[in-house]
Amino acid sequence: MNEQKRIKKPFYKKWWVWLVAIILVIAIATGGDEDENQATHAKKAEEQVSVNAGDDIEELEEEKVEKEEEQREEEGEGEISEDKEDDNVPKEFKSALSKAETYAKTMSMSKASIHEQLTSEYGEKFTAEAAQYAMDNFEYDWNNNALKKADTYSKTMHMSKQGIFDQLTSEFGERFTEEEAQFAIDNLVTDYKENALEKAKTYQDTMSMSPEAIRDQLTSPYGEKFTQEEADYAVDNLDK
Repeated sequence: MNEQKRIKKPFYKKWWVWLVAIILVIAIATGGDEDENQATHAKKAEEQVSVNAGDDIEELEEEKVEKEEEQREEEGEGEISEDKEDDNVPKEFKSALSKAETYAKTMSMSKASIHEQLTSEYGEKFTAEAAQYAMDNFEYDWNNNALKKADTYSKTMHMSKQGIFDQLTSEFGERFTEEEAQFAIDNLVTDYKENALEKAKTYQDTMSMSPEAIRDQLTSPYGEKFTQEEADYAVDNLDK
């Protein structure tokens, strides 16, 4: 008995193949939509962040401009205020200030000496108020003035260290403060032995004093106030 062979259908005509294909298509379509939705949401979020950042930058720039304008206004008000204040200063006060600057710069005077010169009846004759205004509004290096005066006394009058200090601080002399005078002494470059010798020569030539009398005069607290060593050097180097 011959069995009739069964004819096989192609695989794509089988029902379960189409079922699987349909399921795959649906899955892919669904996944694609989700990816697209996620991409859309991400893009929108990015755009929102960009907008917010732009707003923040704009606000910061506006704040910066406002602060700069406020600063310019304040500076402008300060200049106007200073101008008004200067306009309110009496002419006499300004003149006193100008004189004070001249005395300090050209004559190396101390602060106290300048004040006295401004008010003196033998000097500038400014009022006490004008002189005080000048000193209150005048900044200067008084230490340097003291040093200049000390250098002058050393070179022209051959004074001793103690003699220069006393002259700088004396109420009948330069009237610098002790601190200013000490600064001058500490920074003065000079040879006090040579100063003593020059003084000794002056006493010998103009007053015909003996060597021992010269020595005493050089060291006397009422005389030149040189040290004993400086006086001995001077006497030892006098013309015999």
